[in-house]
Amino acid sequence: MTDSNHSLWKASASEQLNLDPLTESIKLDVAVVGAGYSGLSCALHLAEKGLNVAVLEANTIAYGGSGRNVGLVNAGLWMPPDEVEEKLGADAAGILYESLAQAPDLVFSLIEKYQIQCEATRNGTLHAAVGEAGVRQLEDRYLQLESRSAPVQILGKEMASSRIGSGFFSGALFDPRAGTIQPLSYALGLAKAAISQSVRIYEHTQVMQIKGDKGHWLLKCSTGASVIADKVVMATNAYPEHIFPDLKQSFVPIQYSQFASQPLPDALLQKILPNKEGLWDTCTVMSSLRLDQAGRLIFGGMGGAGLNTRLLQWADKRVNQLFDSLPKLDWQYAWSGKIAFSDDHLPHCHQLDEGIYGLVGYSGRGIGPGTVMGKELATYLLNPAHKMPLAISKLQPVSMREMKRTFYEVGAHLYHFAQVKG
Repeated sequence: MTDSNHSLWKASASEQLNLDPLTESIKLDVAVVGAGYSGLSCALHLAEKGLNVAVLEANTIAYGGSGRNVGLVNAGLWMPPDEVEEKLGADAAGILYESLAQAPDLVFSLIEKYQIQCEATRNGTLHAAVGEAGVRQLEDRYLQLESRSAPVQILGKEMASSRIGSGFFSGALFDPRAGTIQPLSYALGLAKAAISQSVRIYEHTQVMQIKGDKGHWLLKCSTGASVIADKVVMATNAYPEHIFPDLKQSFVPIQYSQFASQPLPDALLQKILPNKEGLWDTCTVMSSLRLDQAGRLIFGGMGGAGLNTRLLQWADKRVNQLFDSLPKLDWQYAWSGKIAFSDDHLPHCHQLDEGIYGLVGYSGRGIGPGTVMGKELATYLLNPAHKMPLAISKLQPVSMREMKRTFYEVGAHLYHFAQVKG
């Protein structure tokens, strides 16, 4: 394996923009803090309507979860729709479901409209069942989705084995609405699209302080420059700036790590995910599989702060379990990122102050919901009468946040350890 924190997405991105930091003070209608999917989508949709917008990014475009993503463009949420309905009530859950069911349409329409080169493949995704418990879970999810007119299909073990190239799984749920992308290239494409609509994007520009009130906000940046803005969007998700400490307390950060192999030979590519669907499984400590355009196998799993040796051993063993015909893979890339896991597993748009909003908590579903929530917040900022898919909420800290973070990380570590030793 090469560099232990070397991302395939960074190595294979269609381009790098290398944008300058902000060095002079500017005045804006809306300042967007964070250049991930939510922030870039919000900025793009505001600029399309003629607003004066800039994006301030502390590092580089999609430095956080957007650039470290698995790249599955899924419809809906990780949580089954009946559970969403229990939390929100039928009417509110229905609005959210319809909005996020169409998330892949929005993502792929932006890709087409702005000719974003991001290895876009809309061949669906497979939610793969592990054991009989996994089958029951998927059958229940299938019934919930079918009752809401989703065009999903339940696949038995034989069909799933053929579609995946592995006899390990007991079945799968196929969603044809979904697909895969090169996630960093998609974010870079959104940035280019925003720039084409006169959005200014500044990299290496950290917001250090926000002062003011009621639509007159002064943002002081690490570069010494200042921004005056009528409204501010905090779109930092799992990588929050320190200026709103409570925003960091509103989610539990969970590590997700990925490994990418050398390109597989054609004979194997005809057997392993031959239709190029993305895949994730029903395990509590979830893992994912997909191929990129070059034919590399990309395997990911929850946990793994620091990409330790145990995680690499687990990746080797798990992939060998799934595909016994595979030789030992040379993992050429390895990287990890943080997921912002909300306590209720729902995304949130928080009002942090009058005219300041925070988008956070995608719980592992960042591409579709992030793009949608960015657009929806832009529409709301243009027209406060617009009804958001989720009501704008007051920030609530997660109780026992650090204990929960430790529980998830230790649980994932023990799961990997048991599998390696088993």
